[in-house]
Amino acid sequence: MELQVKIHVGKDVEASKEVVERLVEENLRTKLDHYLNKFKKSDAEGIIDLKIEKNKKGLFDCTLQGNLDGNTYRYSREDYKNMDDVINHLFDHFKEELSDK
Repeated sequence: MELQVKIHVGKDVEASKEVVERLVEENLRTKLDHYLNKFKKSDAEGIIDLKIEKNKKGLFDCTLQGNLDGNTYRYSREDYKNMDDVINHLFDHFKEELSDK
């Protein structure tokens, strides 16, 4: 499967874009690697799209969307104080749903 990873950061998070990219890569490598192997067909396509921004309260809002071989997944959380926590949390939910399949 060819996996495309798209990361969108809000203007208030732009300075932390490298950290966000590292967290996404780390989560894909350590949490989802085994589960993504289920989609290792030659014609399978996958997209992981993460959007993170700060809201008016100065807290993080994050959305993780995945489309793996025609299966769609979406997770969203708001008002997180720690950027790392919200990203890891969304990938935990993604992993749990993939493990059920």
